[in-house]
Amino acid sequence: MNAKSAISKEIFAPHDERMLGAVQVKRRTKKKIPFLATGGQGEYLTYICLSVMCFFICSVTNKKPAQASITKVKQFEGSTSFVRRTQWMLEQLRQVNGIDPNRDSPEFDLLFENAFDQWVANTASEKCTFFQVLHHTCQRYLTDKKPEFINCQSKIMGGNSILHSAADSVTSAVQKASQALNERGERLGRAEEKTEELKNSAQQFAETAHKV
Repeated sequence: MNAKSAISKEIFAPHDERMLGAVQVKRRTKKKIPFLATGGQGEYLTYICLSVMCFFICSVTNKKPAQASITKVKQFEGSTSFVRRTQWMLEQLRQVNGIDPNRDSPEFDLLFENAFDQWVANTASEKCTFFQVLHHTCQRYLTDKKPEFINCQSKIMGGNSILHSAADSVTSAVQKASQALNERGERLGRAEEKTEELKNSAQQFAETAHKV
């Protein structure tokens, strides 16, 4: 099981939350920590996770309103488990900064109502995928006060471009399969016509031979 699957199972599933995406990150600028408790936990890996939870049934619509959140999860050196740290509601996200709209870059900033973090993703591709899911989630679950996405590549702003790519692949496969079936049908049709012609010719030959 990879780290993200383990985080989803260990951190979110027990609380009826569904993890939508995650990105492994490091700080671009280290925070100054004036004091470390004796026996500190040492080095760790950090993940920024996006999740959604259905928390109650509305008496008017009889539907479960979803509540999306962004959670910082850590895995400390020497441990196989994960620890939930800071969590923000998606409504608290004010700005998503992709840093450079002209190239694939792993750097990004997240600005919340009461916090600001500068991150470097494990890879530019991982950041791009997380941003696409984040943008799509904001469009789907936030009715107003949507966060501002700045300095982001156009492919990110599609939000669900990954889903579109998958749909395009399926559509292409269906079209190819349909074309193959049509071509096969045409071939079968021509074979049936040829068989009928041979059958008629054989019948005519037999009648002629009988007369002779």
